[in-house]
Amino acid sequence: MNILITNDDGIEAPGIRRLAEAAKEFGNVVVVAPASQCSAASHSITLRHSIEVHPHDFPVAGVKAYSCSGTPADCVRVGALNVMPQKPDVVLSGINLGFNMASDIQYSATAGAAFEAEFQGILAIALSESFDAKHHEVTDHYLHRVLEKLLKEQYVPGQILNVNFPGCPLSECKGILWDRHVSRLAYYEDHYEVLQQFPDGGMELQVEGVHTPQIEEGTDYAAVMGGYVSVGKARNIGYALSDR
Repeated sequence: MNILITNDDGIEAPGIRRLAEAAKEFGNVVVVAPASQCSAASHSITLRHSIEVHPHDFPVAGVKAYSCSGTPADCVRVGALNVMPQKPDVVLSGINLGFNMASDIQYSATAGAAFEAEFQGILAIALSESFDAKHHEVTDHYLHRVLEKLLKEQYVPGQILNVNFPGCPLSECKGILWDRHVSRLAYYEDHYEVLQQFPDGGMELQVEGVHTPQIEEGTDYAAVMGGYVSVGKARNIGYALSDR
């Protein structure tokens, strides 16, 4: 199996190293990841400027890695079309620090990279964990089991697989819930704090998100809030109405 790995936290992020370490047990791994942090870039790609790709030292034996000046979606495009000698069998995006679930998934560049892989006709899996996962024990305990199952999945047009690991201690994790659907609620409700007012009537703003405690049963949100690993599917744009 030929595996392409990217993320949105940047090629130096610990999560992508842990993912590559786990994934290399299943096949040949190539990493193409952003040179810097790209969170909340969604599915954006670079059109007006050139993209630079450079070999990058990577602390996982047997894994070739490249840094990319573009977005996570760019990384998938250049990785699949130019860097790898043949189209990958699967794209893994992550492990992102911070959940990518509920309606907030539309902003996620972790999910955006996976959606780009789906556009390219490739099986895609996005993986994220809680900001509170300081020791990563739940993620590291269940990661191999999740990959072992999901890497056997067949590509389905319009669909990515989405995994979220809770930030609780391993002793409090209740296991894995499969086939979760994306909650229509938001994990954060955003507002903007005014940092300063300008003489011309303008202002400087800073976004601030407030966690919303409401959950919908059977969803990714309910799973992680209940102390479970959430595994589910998310529909790509253009296919969103097909399940209704």
